[in-house]
Amino acid sequence: MAVQKVFWADPYQTEIIAQVTSVSDNVVTLDKTIFYAFAGGQESDKGTIHGFKVIKAEKDNNEIFYTLESGHDLKPGDEVIVEIDWNRRYRLMRLHFAAEIILELIYQRFNKPEKVGAHIAEDKARLDFIWEGSISRTFPFLEQKAQELINADLPINSDFSDEENGQRYWEIRDFARVSCGGTHLRTTGEIGPIKLKRNNIGKGKERVEILLEQ
Repeated sequence: MAVQKVFWADPYQTEIIAQVTSVSDNVVTLDKTIFYAFAGGQESDKGTIHGFKVIKAEKDNNEIFYTLESGHDLKPGDEVIVEIDWNRRYRLMRLHFAAEIILELIYQRFNKPEKVGAHIAEDKARLDFIWEGSISRTFPFLEQKAQELINADLPINSDFSDEENGQRYWEIRDFARVSCGGTHLRTTGEIGPIKLKRNNIGKGKERVEILLEQ
């Protein structure tokens, strides 16, 4: 049975009691979790299971495998406390949604250029495109429109489009509805001020870096 992904139902939850469902050396699975594993460019959470540091979190279909530091004595059926680093999670959520807004604005205004990469880390997010010329020419438009959406503090609806297969989306009314399985904010206002930075990553490719101003 697949793990219950509580981080979708409540991405603001920082601690949960779960039950161990399998153990293989230092790799464990749980019946439910708040600990997000790397997917869609968004980095994994950091934190602990039963007080042991999670070294790696890997998604495999609908299951998540957690590699713990050595020394645990966990066995299937044990109840454990799962805790995440909330400061890191919240920055990832804010940067993730800032990137979602910038990507959608680019798609809507600039004829949906080919996206060739994306990554959401704790310090910044990035989006990579096939793009001729300097993408920084779009920044005045992108920063203005993104900040208008942020300042409006609009509600963000996140839900399943196909619950059986774990397909989810986010939606901002009158702006966009986008397929995405990440952890999402409640409102756009939580993002706060952002800044865009250009990085040329090769001929015909451009990178937009997104940073939080506070």
